[in-house]
Formats: sequence, structure tokens, C-alpha cells
Amino acid sequence: MTRPTTARSLVLVVTTALAAAALAVPAQAHHRGSAGSPPVVTPRAETPVLHDDDAGGNADADDPAIWRNAAAPGRSLVIATAKEGGLRVYDLDARPVQSIAAPPAAGPDDAPGRFNNVDLVQGLRLSTGRADLAVTSDRGHDRLRFYRIDRDRPGGPLTDVTDPAAPAVFSRDQAEINDQRTAYGLATWTDPASGTSFALVSRRERTGITLLELLPAAGGKVTYRTVRTLDLPAAFRLPDGTSWAPCGEPGELPQVEGMVVDPANGTLYAGQEDIGIWRLRADLTGTPQLVDKVREYGVPGVYDEETEECTPGADPGFGGTRISSDVEGLTLLTESDGDGYLLASSQGDNTFAAYDRELADHNEYEGGFRVAPASAALDGSEECDGAAALNAPLGAKYPHGLLVVQDGHDAPGDGDRPATNFKFVDLGLVLTALDD
Repeated sequence: MTRPTTARSLVLVVTTALAAAALAVPAQAHHRGSAGSPPVVTPRAETPVLHDDDAGGNADADDPAIWRNAAAPGRSLVIATAKEGGLRVYDLDARPVQSIAAPPAAGPDDAPGRFNNVDLVQGLRLSTGRADLAVTSDRGHDRLRFYRIDRDRPGGPLTDVTDPAAPAVFSRDQAEINDQRTAYGLATWTDPASGTSFALVSRRERTGITLLELLPAAGGKVTYRTVRTLDLPAAFRLPDGTSWAPCGEPGELPQVEGMVVDPANGTLYAGQEDIGIWRLRADLTGTPQLVDKVREYGVPGVYDEETEECTPGADPGFGGTRISSDVEGLTLLTESDGDGYLLASSQGDNTFAAYDRELADHNEYEGGFRVAPASAALDGSEECDGAAALNAPLGAKYPHGLLVVQDGHDAPGDGDRPATNFKFVDLGLVLTALDD
């Protein structure tokens, strides 16, 4: 999410053909919501608050990934982006393990590094041997950054292994990079047939998604090359025959941020924030299909340049009923029998929606839940940007797996300072909530 809720731009439409330590652990809870509201789960722990201001280093929690330590699952890690604050690494108690600064600006008038989304690659072949990597989109420099994971390395588990010659993902020069229509959302994927690893990267304020092949470089470094790019639709014909042109800041197109790939079948799910959730092949061939629409789909609006806000018009009733814009925080909750869920953060109503993972069931909606406060000291999740689920034992603390969600408004906060962090939720509670 790049805009505050009070000034959320819906999006300008054009036609296109295609598609710190944690506080004391409270008792965890899951209970049914009131009539018409989703079930509630509560977090077990939260990371220290980040502040997106000068005093806080402009750190803003955004997107997490969960790295499982196969040798000692209880010593697994959560790796998360903090935008201009770089990367943060936490243990399963939500305590900080390592902080990595985003790279500085290329020049005094250039954009600084800004880490937007993060994902993992298991066992990538480097010139120095295989390694697990954390991959992050550096929106500030329009590049991907790579960090080798070594849980017991002195100085911290992450080591930067980015090839200094790695190219910009979308931009032709520094002037275009400074416009910040740059690398934004991110998902990784390894093709089981070839063993080749890829990153799928969306572009800020554009509808494009590009497929990058990850490549070893000299000295154990990592680089990439562009395979192909696909543009999702930016204009939509409504059931009444009209063309929908959602309100938005001039020049902005409906961007994608939340993305995840199902490794079992190479299916990419992409959240176009003010449109809905797309399903498409991870190799970016074939025709994208819209799995679900946000409630605001089809609602016209008028943009006010002075207030930088949109005034919505009458709702024609063409939108969905389960998610509200922005739709972000896509993650997979996989199960050993091949079943499971696609989870999506519905920022507009602070809930999470769950869809059947199996394509044969057409990603049928399976229910939802909300991450609510566990106590006065441990709040829930609001306007969640990023989420990560891992359905595997993680030691004594999370024997049923873990869900990590970003909280866009940490409470009780610190006056008027922007406050964000990450909540850790026992995945068993989520599964129980969805099974009810």
C-alpha cells in the first residue's frame, strides 16, 4: 500500500487487450464472529513497532516471509521488509535478530533504496554452491536484492549476494527510476520440470508483471534476466455495456502488489489492488482469469487534485461481496493432501478471505477471518499490506505452523507517529476458524 486510506486513489483506467521482544504471550483465541461477521483469531506475539518518520528511519512494515530451519524448526526466521528502513529479521518470539539498511540513493537528488516485498528461494545454485535466499524488490532503485540465509552466521543470518551489475527491472535510466514506476510486488517460483528459479515482479502504478530468471553470477552473487512481461487489463466492460473508468490520480494505472505462486501447478495469483484477484500461469503465458472482484469494482468516482481524494459515485452493484480494495497480502496455506487455501488481505474491511487452492474447484470462496486484539497490549491487524503462511511444524511455539500479517496501524501507538509492525498468529487457529 502506498497511499493512506483516507486518500486512496482507486485508479485511472485505459484500455488494454490483455489481460522488541514480543510482549508477554497472552492466551490465544479463536471464536466465531457475531452474525454476519467473520470468525476471529488473535495473535500470539508482535514485532517491535516501526515508525515511518525521520526519527524512526522512515521504517514502514510491509511484507513478511517465513524461512523454516529444517535442522531446528524452532530456530526458524521471519524476514520482513520495512521500506526505506530496509529488511528486518525476527525469531519466532518476534524478537529482532538482524536489521539491514536499504541501499543509499545513487545521487543527492535520486530516490533512496526502498524494500517493498520479499519472498524466498530454496536451494538456488550459486557459483559457490546451493543456498536459500531472501529476495526483495527494491522499489527505490528498481532492482531485486538477494540475501543468502545462514542461520548461524556471525553478525546475522543474511548476507547480501546481489550482483552489483544487476540491471533495473523496468527503467531505462536513473530519471525513470526517480519517477518510481519501479519494481513493486514480488513472488518467486521454481519450475519443477527444469529446476529453474524465477521472480515475478509487478510495476508500481502500472498493470505490468515481468518474469525474471534468476541466474548465478561470479563470486556467489545473483543476477537476473527478463523472460517476458504481461500487462493485466486496465479497462473493464461492465455488464450494462459501459466501460469502467475508476477514479484515480492522473497517470496512475491499477497496480498489482500482492502475489503468490502455487508450486504444485505453477499458478500465479495476483492482487490488482482496486480490481480483484487474478489467476494466471506463472510463466505469464495464456489468458488471466479474474477469480474474485473487490466490492468497489465498477464504482465511478471523481478525483479532486486539491484533496488528492476520490469521491465515489453510486454503486451499480457489479462488484464482489467478499473483499474490499485494496486487495493485498496474498499467501498460500498449503496442506499435505494437495488441498489448502489462497489467503488474501481485504484492506478495506480489515479481514482476510480464503479461497480453495484447487483449480478443479475453481478457487471457490471458503470463508474468512479477522485478526483481532489479544489484549490491551497486543492488538490485531488493520489495513494489512503483506502476509505469509507456513503450514509446517515450527518447534514448540508453533507446532501447527505460523501466519504472519502486517499491521498497518499498531496500537496503542506513539501519539501521531505512523506505527506499523507484524503479528504472529498460530496457524492452527486459522485452520480451525476456516473449518468452522
